[in-house]
Amino acid sequence: MAEVRQDVEETTRDFILKTLSQEAKGHPFEHFVASLLRTMGYRTRVSAEGADGGVDIVAHKDELGFEPPIIKVQVKSKDGKVSDQEVSALYGKLATSEFGLVVTLGYFTPAATAFARSKPNLRLVTGDLLVEMLLEHYDDLEPKYKSLIPLKHVYVPDPAEDGDD
Repeated sequence: MAEVRQDVEETTRDFILKTLSQEAKGHPFEHFVASLLRTMGYRTRVSAEGADGGVDIVAHKDELGFEPPIIKVQVKSKDGKVSDQEVSALYGKLATSEFGLVVTLGYFTPAATAFARSKPNLRLVTGDLLVEMLLEHYDDLEPKYKSLIPLKHVYVPDPAEDGDD
């Protein structure tokens, strides 16, 4: 039974990542991430295409965008590795009271992960974590993203096993 659940979860994750990789490369992926952040209660501003200066999205909680936390987001729509140089480039754009978030469809090099761990105001979102966030907030996504990534709630057996959460 656990294999059924695992297969469904893996197939769904692969479908989401493949769809985003094929249908939302570049600037459209930035808009998708901004939409996801809005479902999480943030207001967002997406930089003009090609004119981001290393910051693709600015997210904030207040209406005008002046009150902390201010989150600067760099989005990488590639499937492969994001390097520490790419992560540190965003970190260099942060003011003392700001936070940084790097989002990718892929994953981060060990050096990028180590760099982010050493910075309390910097977070990394891998493709797998992005899928988790999407699934958690899917019901509140904009209709255009629900139609891009059509998902249906299903129930699968989840027998209680020792050590299985």
